[in-house]
Amino acid sequence: MKNHWFKKFLIGFLTFFSVTLIVTVVVTYLWSLIFNDVQKVDWETSFRLAIIFGIVFPLIDLTKKKS
Repeated sequence: MKNHWFKKFLIGFLTFFSVTLIVTVVVTYLWSLIFNDVQKVDWETSFRLAIIFGIVFPLIDLTKKKS
């Protein structure tokens, strides 16, 4: 049983992490290109948001399904 929720969490983490990372890379690149005229990606912000969203959203999803 423990392995079942961990597998769901891992799949959710990878899904949210990759989607968030791709979106924030594109957004920060376009932001710096449009407003600063520099072709730069803010990797710190991208990875920070991807890790946070990758952990929080699957945990919320798992706790909703349990109750």
